[in-house]
Order: sequence, then structure tokens, then C-alpha cells
Amino acid sequence: METTGNQQVGGVYKESDNHIPEGDLFDALSNRRRRYALQALMGTDGVELGMLAEQVAAWELEKEISAVDSTERKRVYTSLQQSHLPRLDDAGLVRFDKRAGIVEPTPGLEECEVYLDVVRGNDIPWSEYYLGLAGLGVALTAAVAVDAYPFVLLPDVAWLAALAVTIAVSALYHTHYAARTRLGRGETPTEMDR
Repeated sequence: METTGNQQVGGVYKESDNHIPEGDLFDALSNRRRRYALQALMGTDGVELGMLAEQVAAWELEKEISAVDSTERKRVYTSLQQSHLPRLDDAGLVRFDKRAGIVEPTPGLEECEVYLDVVRGNDIPWSEYYLGLAGLGVALTAAVAVDAYPFVLLPDVAWLAALAVTIAVSALYHTHYAARTRLGRGETPTEMDR
């Protein structure tokens, strides 16, 4: 029988499997408060539940941590403690010690990044963009090969260089875009959470 997540053995949590099933990941990421909690945990060794609740409340309310009042903090604290963190723990994304009030990321949390190539507004997925770019490359190659006008005005190597530069610029932008929107890489939530 395959197990995932964390198992408590004699009061000590042990990782049973680093791989998290896709369904569990999608379920964990389907809630904004859980995404915020995961983002706040990325790049840390763990945080106290109260601090996590303050950060999540601040992001949800779009205000500074210092402006979060005790009622707002308590509402987030309670839902994290009773619902969201146990669910993330069961999924293997965090270790939640309810008694000590400590939340720690697990190696499974890194798997979330693969699922965050988010499409916003009128954007298209990167896979479709690169498919279109490949189609453009094929069409350009065919037009240059048959000496179609205006492609005869420049040498073939110039068109090849233009295509190579277009691919390189696209790849550089995609790398920058992915780093900027990656879970836990900024001081504020990723753009998908707004």
C-alpha cells in the first residue's frame, strides 16, 4: 500500500514518501489561504503558527503585518490550526506540530512549483507560446527555402539569426517570469493569488 505525507511514530514525524500524488497537490493548492501559508513557509526552516497567521492575514487583507488586528489574526490562526495545516500535513507538504504550534516545510513542498505555471488574464500558456514559436520557425524556414518575397532581401543566415534571437529572448523572459511568480520567491504572494 502506498502512503504519502507524514506519519507520526512515537511522537516523531517521519517522511513516508517525498512524492505527493497530483490530486493531493491540486487539492492543497485549491485554497488561497493554504497557498499563502505555503508561500510564507517557502525558504524557511519553519515558523511559529502565530507568525504564520499574521503573515497570511496581512496578505489576505492587503495590509502591513503591523496593521493586522487581533480579531483578524485569530480568525486566520483558528482556520489554519483546525483545518488548513492538518490538511497540508496530511498531504505531506508541511509538518505541523499542533501542540508546539510550529509549522515546517517538507521536501514535498518543492513539488508545488511545478504546478504553478499560471495563466493570467489574456495570457496564453507557455507551452502554447513555444508551440506557436516553433510553427513560426517552420514557416520562416519554408519561406526562406523557396526564396519567397521579402525573404530574398536578406541572406538566409540573417533569418536564421533572427529566429535564434527570438527564441533566446523568449527563453530569457520566460525564465525571469517563472522566477518572479514562483511560490515563495517574493515578499508578497504570487500574482495568481490576487
